[in-house]
Amino acid sequence: MAGKVMQALWFDSYGGGPAGLKHVEVPVPAPKKDEVLVKLEAASLNPIDWKIQKGMLRPVMPRKFPYIPVDTRGLGMAQPVEIVLGNINCHAENSLLSSVSSPTLVLVGTVTDVAGEVVEIGSGVKNFKAGDKVVAFLSQAAGGGLAEFAVAKESLTVTRPPEVSAIEGAALPVAGLTAHQALTSPAGIKLDGSGQPANILITAASGGVGHYAVQLAKLGNMHVTATCGARNIDFVKSLGADEVLDYKTTDGAALRSPSGRKYDAVIHCATGIPWSTFEPNLSEKGKVIDLTPGPSAMLTFALKKLTFSKKQLVPLIMSAKSENLEYLVGLVKEGKLKTVVDSKHPLSKAEDAWAKSIDGHATGKIIVEP
Repeated sequence: MAGKVMQALWFDSYGGGPAGLKHVEVPVPAPKKDEVLVKLEAASLNPIDWKIQKGMLRPVMPRKFPYIPVDTRGLGMAQPVEIVLGNINCHAENSLLSSVSSPTLVLVGTVTDVAGEVVEIGSGVKNFKAGDKVVAFLSQAAGGGLAEFAVAKESLTVTRPPEVSAIEGAALPVAGLTAHQALTSPAGIKLDGSGQPANILITAASGGVGHYAVQLAKLGNMHVTATCGARNIDFVKSLGADEVLDYKTTDGAALRSPSGRKYDAVIHCATGIPWSTFEPNLSEKGKVIDLTPGPSAMLTFALKKLTFSKKQLVPLIMSAKSENLEYLVGLVKEGKLKTVVDSKHPLSKAEDAWAKSIDGHATGKIIVEP
């Protein structure tokens, strides 16, 4: 699709929130040898997207952002200047970016979770062809999901069957894979129900990760206690949770199980809860799997390791694997896992979706449709 342009959003500095997103017209990216070009039908937002924009992850996860290296020789555009915008490669002399007149850091919208149709493949791609419907997890270093087209690695792209909508597929990668990894790896739960029964606590259970975690834990025949706001109690019960706590009540803030159970594992999707609140609620070898670990969580993790404590805090960094994404897509196809959509927004109003995510009270997933 050489020479064609598309609508996209990016931000060119840290901070700014929704107002920092800029609508631009840029060349459609070309897939490299191991990539597919996808015409996007849906993308989903995750808190990490706006946290990167805000600069919140810089101390924990330094990020190498794309940039436009324009020097004084490039100002006259005597020679093409390569511009790398997430997963977009173009030449400034042929793009609407040729007006850049000073060194600029351009950060493409960091959205990584997409679904759509393959329109072009790289020379080394074996498993996909033009016309295939897919779900993809884009490079975290580049993002690029707030656009009409994006390139994805073949290794992190899976087939989307007709039974799975683009919205259902796009919602899965970060949230679904995080829930899957937290439950199966540190928590050691077998999702086919063949493992030992255990008591699981899931905080912020009405959110993107939380609503998948509840469903997956119940597939594993676990007893699930969940926390959420009062307005979402019935919703979380409908996902299968055995006990639901309003986090603003005394018992909810203390994370006390209504049935007096101690938790073998906590899938901690919220923030701001200290270890001292978790510890008395854990079983003898209970684990808190922290999905958003900050400095205090890392300190607790180190101290518990150093003191050989049976109770552990485990920081989790999601590692995307195509086989796990394929497994989740299969569950959706079979009706065993459902995606709950908080809201849908057109690409032209992606700022509204961004603001909704920053607000932090979404029920399920926030979707952007090109």
